[in-house]
Amino acid sequence: MMKKSVFIAAALALAVVGCSDKQAADAKAAADKAATAAKEAGDKAAAAAKDATDAAKGATKDAMKSASDAMKPAPAPAPAPADAAKK
Repeated sequence: MMKKSVFIAAALALAVVGCSDKQAADAKAAADKAATAAKEAGDKAAAAAKDATDAAKGATKDAMKSASDAMKPAPAPAPAPADAAKK
């Protein structure tokens, strides 16, 4: 979507200005650079979102394990030795 917008803007600019072939080539090169930068930014954002999702999954798993461990009953205290009660 961003790529199409850049190309449309460049085409409109060329049509309005009526520039030379050199200027048209320069405008196309600039539009290509902008499109490449937009794609790279989108790729980086997608990778960051995936990393964040993976981290959230890991944190959720850890939290669920902690909650499960917390709900387990505590072990009963050991009975006092018989010898200690006689003294």
